[in-house]
Amino acid sequence: MPQGGPPTFRAGELAAACDGRLIAGQPSAPVAGFAIDSRRVQAGDIFLALRGARLDGHRFVPEALRNGAAGVVVSDVSAVGADGAAPRPQLVIAVRDTTCALQRLGRFIRRRSGARVVAITGSVGKTTTKENVAALLAGSYRVFRNAGNLNNHIGLPLSLLELRHGPEIAVVELGMNHAGEISKLVSIAEPDVRVWTNVAEVHAAFFPSIEAIADAKAEVMEGATPGTQLVANAGDARVMARAAAFPGTVTTFGVETDADVRATRVRSLGLRGMAATIETADQAVEVRTPLLGYGQVANLAAAIAVALRFDVPLDVLAARVPHCAAQPGRGQVLQLGALSVVDDSYNSSPVALRASLAAVGRERGRRRVAVLGEMLELGARSAELHEACGRAAVEAGFTLVIAVGGTPAEALAAGARSAGLEGEAVTTVRTSAEAAEHVAAVAREEDVILVKGSRGVGMDRVVDRLKAES
Repeated sequence: MPQGGPPTFRAGELAAACDGRLIAGQPSAPVAGFAIDSRRVQAGDIFLALRGARLDGHRFVPEALRNGAAGVVVSDVSAVGADGAAPRPQLVIAVRDTTCALQRLGRFIRRRSGARVVAITGSVGKTTTKENVAALLAGSYRVFRNAGNLNNHIGLPLSLLELRHGPEIAVVELGMNHAGEISKLVSIAEPDVRVWTNVAEVHAAFFPSIEAIADAKAEVMEGATPGTQLVANAGDARVMARAAAFPGTVTTFGVETDADVRATRVRSLGLRGMAATIETADQAVEVRTPLLGYGQVANLAAAIAVALRFDVPLDVLAARVPHCAAQPGRGQVLQLGALSVVDDSYNSSPVALRASLAAVGRERGRRRVAVLGEMLELGARSAELHEACGRAAVEAGFTLVIAVGGTPAEALAAGARSAGLEGEAVTTVRTSAEAAEHVAAVAREEDVILVKGSRGVGMDRVVDRLKAES
């Protein structure tokens, strides 16, 4: 960070940074903050009127001004005077494209902030790895992480605007469902450390093969220099094949495999989490984490590899590992009286679902119930992948399977039946609301219930209903 605290940003330099023109206001005027939602404007903010597929932010310029916005960034200047009753803005910056302006502003503030940026991508585990990295570094640095999964062409630059507050390290995730998207995000974030967790059949509807998915994820390496660092999964052959071309320093991580940072002697503690030994070339420590499953151990090893690159000692990291807790909807264990609910409702994919089934299936001596929403964007192999996951649920020891959705859910149910479940042990319902009613009716006091599904299916309703019943 520059001496003297966070930098001050002026209207004139921000207009230049976003390739715009300051057509009202003084170039020396300070800018307090930014907003893209007129309902969340704080006094003194600059409102960026983004054009989306459904909404045009220019329609909300008057509301933003009434809510205290000091200025606006617009591509249509007429929006400023559309409502004669709205206050006149102190600053008006005119640009050709407001989304491009946001992205340029994010990159500009990222550069001016002095923060080092860690960017994480992969098919599975991005958000958990991001949270782990932030938790492990927070005791040694001022750390910012982007909220939730603000990881796209709008969410990422919006997050980078927050670097004006002066963190030393920013930890962000990069998401994609089409080729070229990570390339764009990398050009905005210009990360010092890039983390590549894995490659899996996620968003497969938009790619001809898993190799094409790997190539799209490999865009995380673009623009790297000899001084850039990559943290890569030694256990993923597709990652490592592409990492061989990285021009900077590569640090590998893995579970029960040869890597710079490796987890060995991994063991499940049931719903209490996992235990493992973390080894480097010259040190080994024992760790315990409340996170469930071998996949989460890999995410943790990745985060430790990042923190070691920032010179945090391994024994210090071991003491911080227990604080790497699951986030709501991402494998969080809820104890509702004698009933245990594993809330993994935020999203799903075949690899992530299999990992969750295996992790929860290790909780022995109790009835295990799987409430599984269909997985979206799987393309031509959707039915095949769903059926395989239905079989995996039975193999993991689940004796009650409730599949939620349309044709893919029916394929999942068929897979469970083919693996040996019969009669009412397998149920298919169309919606998460129906699933919530059904689960509430069949749940027993000491069950373990796993809830998982793609965001569009709304499986969080099932968790909410079980909470309400407790």
